[in-house]
Parts: sequence; structure tokens; C-alpha cells
Amino acid sequence: MSCTSSLIDIADPLILDTSVLINLHACKYGERILASIPNDVVVSEIVAGELEHETSRQNGEHRFLFDLLTRGIVTLATMTDAEYEIFHELTSTSPSLDDGEAATIAIAAARFFLPVIDERRGRSRASALLKTRNPGWSLDILRHPTAIAVLGDQPVIEAMYLALRDGRMRIPLERVEGVIALIGMERSRDCTCLPGYRERIFDERSGAAAVNSADSAKLPNLK
Repeated sequence: MSCTSSLIDIADPLILDTSVLINLHACKYGERILASIPNDVVVSEIVAGELEHETSRQNGEHRFLFDLLTRGIVTLATMTDAEYEIFHELTSTSPSLDDGEAATIAIAAARFFLPVIDERRGRSRASALLKTRNPGWSLDILRHPTAIAVLGDQPVIEAMYLALRDGRMRIPLERVEGVIALIGMERSRDCTCLPGYRERIFDERSGAAAVNSADSAKLPNLK
């Protein structure tokens, strides 16, 4: 049932993948959360470029990152030649990664940053390359104790719910119960990205409906 952050004792800079920025934008509190945590936060130029397309400009993701950079909350990183070699390896060998994930991992590996990545393939490649530690999740940023202390517990829970509902944030299977306990079962029904959603939410709703139907059948006929 635990839903604590794995970043509690991590002081290293964090480098964020594209989907993490999307989740932080969707949660409405992303700028305040990133500003509150003690870690330096970095984004690769390639990840920034992935938010240049028309959809991200229209929905505000591009502006969100621009504001983070302008206010010094996030720093932009350009890959070195050595990092490009790691990048090429990650994008050209199976299972290949997209450019944003590969750039995030390449910079993390070369500079001893901690990558924050939610996609399973990217996390697997990052763990294999980093060896001694696993990448963080978007959820770890949202549940960072400093963010909770600065913003308050309820705003952070609201941020988590919005990231799940609107950003379709991916979370680890072992933390689903803790997340549901925080946001509540009713709002969990809005979060179709939750691992095992059908079994946990849809089947739970169907079971409740079946129980209600059975109870109704037991009522006496008053006609």
C-alpha cells in the first residue's frame, strides 16, 4: 500500500524524459512541484524538441517547458560526442528507444544523473546501462516529501490524480494500491491508465452492480 518516493535520499540531478514533462504539465502543479524539490532538474535538447510539434504548442506543453527554462527551474542539456555514441547505441540496437528516451539515458549515464522515465522499455535499458540503480518515475517526483511539505498533501494528491487522468501517467504495478488509497476508488475510475484497470476498477464496479441486483431481488413484492 506504500506510495512513498524513491527520490527521498537522492541528491543527484534528475534528467526528465518527455512523458514525465507531459505528466507534470497535465497535473497543473508541475512548476511548483519541480521548484520545491532540492534536486537540479535537467532536460535534453532532444526532449525539448519533442514538444515543438503543433499539438504540444496548442495544449500548453511547449509553453510549460519554456516557462520552466526561463525561470531557471529546469536546465537544458546538449549531448557531447561521447553521449551521442551512447545515444546511437540505444536507438539502433534492439529493443531500440525513441530519441527522447535515448538522449535522457545517454546524458544520465555519462554525467551520473538519475533519469526519470516511465516507459517500460526505456526503464529496462536505463537499468541495464546504469547497473547500480534504477531510474525514477513521474510518481516519485509527485510524491517527493519536499513537494508535499511545500504544497500540502491534498494539492499533491490532486496533482497525482490529474497526471493519471489527463497525462495517462504510468506507475509501477506494486504501487497501484497505494495510489488508489490516496486518490480514492471513485476518482480511480477516471484513470484508465492504472495497471490492471479492468480487473481492479471495471470488475469491481461490475461486482458491486451484481451485489445490488441480488439485494434488489430479495426485496418483497409489495404489489
